[in-house]
Amino acid sequence: MVGQILENQIESLQGNGCNKILKEKQSGAKSNRIALHGALEYLREGDKLIVTKIDRFARSVKNLHNVASQLED
Repeated sequence: MVGQILENQIESLQGNGCNKILKEKQSGAKSNRIALHGALEYLREGDKLIVTKIDRFARSVKNLHNVASQLED
């Protein structure tokens, strides 16, 4: 699947001006995602978190809600 090829995702992010890209080749269904947790810890007010595909970011609405809550905090 083209959307799941890491290099394509990186190129897309770079092409859209992202200057800090964290990479992780782990299933969105896994809860222990080191790069995602690192990104959430790194973000500060005013930063933007950009993902190439929502299904690569969260596997369920509940999971997405939990991450959004973390970002809000």
